[in-house]
Amino acid sequence: MSELTAKITAAKEYISKFWEEEPVAGIILGSGLGNLIQEIARSIEIKYSDIPHFPESTVEGHSGKLILGYMQGKPVVAMAGRFHFYEGFSMKEVTFPVRVMKALGIHTLFISNAAGGMNPAFKVGDLMIIRDHINLQPEHPLRGKNEDTLGPRFPDMSEPYSKALITAANKIAADNNIYLHSGVYVGVQGPTFETRAEYKYMHIIGGDAVGMSTVPEVIVAAHAGLKVFAMSVITDIGIREEENVITHEEVLAAAKEAEPKLTLIFNELIRQL
Repeated sequence: MSELTAKITAAKEYISKFWEEEPVAGIILGSGLGNLIQEIARSIEIKYSDIPHFPESTVEGHSGKLILGYMQGKPVVAMAGRFHFYEGFSMKEVTFPVRVMKALGIHTLFISNAAGGMNPAFKVGDLMIIRDHINLQPEHPLRGKNEDTLGPRFPDMSEPYSKALITAANKIAADNNIYLHSGVYVGVQGPTFETRAEYKYMHIIGGDAVGMSTVPEVIVAAHAGLKVFAMSVITDIGIREEENVITHEEVLAAAKEAEPKLTLIFNELIRQL
């Protein structure tokens, strides 16, 4: 057993002591989006600091606990708070929880994030389904010797985000009069927000929104054979020429306002699993 596999097993066995159910889905909640955990019934909370080999989130808006319970009657495991490369973690540490959730039994991963908009059609508070991504982060989570038991050396990335789940989400949104965008997410290192020139560059190369997370987790999920659905809350618009000073507090506020719509869509998608 490799060191990584041993760490995954230790974390899984610790969590399983508190909850023997096999979850069908994992959920990763982004900045300001942690209230979705209130939708989880009969929940058990485990602090990240108590789980063997788990990192600890250091960012405001990320509470740092694993939630196990039921959404729409389906067993799920949710991360209230994620990890970022800019916090000083390696990409293997950032994505370690995805490996653990896979070991617990999930087959589908739901991801949310707060993102800066680069598409002129976007406004603050809009929701964007991520249909594809561009990886501009400086370290790859699969760098190093491949663990064949976890996935292939060269995983296919032609459909990192499930088309079937995207279709289902669009129908849910239409049925509930929720307007959704669909676009390409650009993953960057952070922790600085982007310059005007960087926003312009990333829009030119095909990006609609930009953020400091999600891409590493999706890569590892694809490596593990998981289906992925991801959604961005557009919390600021960086493509405009006028004065646009962005603060983390504004990001959290915009995310909180859009959260009920995101929660409805996640709830309904999980109900349909």
